[in-house]
Amino acid sequence: MKVHIIGGGNLGVSIALGIAKFSKNNQVTVTRRNIASIQYLSEYGITVSNDNKHNIEEADVVILTIKPYQVDTVLAEILPVIKNKTIASAVSGLSLDVFQTKTNYEYPVVRIMPNIAAQFGESATCISFPEKYKENATPIVDLFQDLGTAPVIDEKLMDAATVLGACGTAYALRYIRASMQAGIEIGFDSNTALAIAAQTVKGAAKMLLEERVHPEQLIDRVTTPQGCTIVGLNEMEHNGFSSSLIKGIKTSLKQIKG
Repeated sequence: MKVHIIGGGNLGVSIALGIAKFSKNNQVTVTRRNIASIQYLSEYGITVSNDNKHNIEEADVVILTIKPYQVDTVLAEILPVIKNKTIASAVSGLSLDVFQTKTNYEYPVVRIMPNIAAQFGESATCISFPEKYKENATPIVDLFQDLGTAPVIDEKLMDAATVLGACGTAYALRYIRASMQAGIEIGFDSNTALAIAAQTVKGAAKMLLEERVHPEQLIDRVTTPQGCTIVGLNEMEHNGFSSSLIKGIKTSLKQIKG
């Protein structure tokens, strides 16, 4: 498949690298105004350009990884030359209904919400689309399954997916940072503390994904009566660990919905 990504920021670059590394038989073009910082992508066989229309007429899908305020300008530029192309929007907060209105209902549209772990083949990419575009969306779902997981969800949940899957990357990293800082306090150097904290989170996530059980079932395996794990967990909960995380996620969702 020929993939054209407009918006060579962190997300667009992550998707491009993920496709280049983990998906086969695809050609990728990435565009952004200033290409100096993304020239290195050519080493992975990715075409880089400062012209949004470069190679676009040959594309099978156009992925938009741009800011909401850029959408109208970009669409005015590209719509005249992408007849019958599928457009996949990763624009935060822009609903399918609004996007279809902006494209006069003349283009197959899909809404995607990947995260920057796509470049490591570990993105949780939520996808939604109108039923009439299912045939157009299927190759996109397949593509993002190569880059991690790609559940198809109801479009009304896409803003929530942005918070849980995309913003969630920052939340998880903040936990690792805090764990690293605690590790330094109890005696480790920073590099060792970071390595232990990051690998521990990776291992916990892998157990959940492989065993498909509730987190509490795995927590029970490492908590023993009067042990050090349970007292630590209880202390965190007394200080609002779970409630503050839940409040943060809900606050982020309110921000997206305006």
